[in-house]
Amino acid sequence: MLFELKSVFLNDGEVKQVKYQLDIANIDIDGVFPFKTPLDVTATAKNRASLVDLELEVCFDYTRNCDRCCEEYTKNMKMRFNHRLSRTLANDGNDDYIETPDFKLELDDVVISDVLLSLPLKNLCKEDCRGLCQSCGQNLNKGDCSCDKSRTDPRLEILKQFMD
Repeated sequence: MLFELKSVFLNDGEVKQVKYQLDIANIDIDGVFPFKTPLDVTATAKNRASLVDLELEVCFDYTRNCDRCCEEYTKNMKMRFNHRLSRTLANDGNDDYIETPDFKLELDDVVISDVLLSLPLKNLCKEDCRGLCQSCGQNLNKGDCSCDKSRTDPRLEILKQFMD
């Protein structure tokens, strides 16, 4: 989506908003395609005292397998991002601003990079997910198993002696 920003840059107090859907179902993250539905994007550009701010609000469903219990889950996520826009940059090392020399900004690239960089590193179906039994593989969220819980790893036996 090409966001035309000329009127925002040239007029103090100007606000421009665009809403659209972005389909990124073809993006592969670790062999999984977690974006089953399009992202709902709201982009708002505001000129305040000749400084143009871009506010992004992105809502989407994120489908992954839990890292603890391996069950598939879907979370509805809502993310907000802020960027400062500039027509020209003084030097190449300035990451605080997005350059828009022709008053146009390709929103798709900005939204995709913001979302991908903000995804959780650990995917959990719920915060208190109990995971799988190390012995039998039972999903402990669905019920306890009958495995002997007192059995310890033989490599850690020496540490158990200190606790006794």
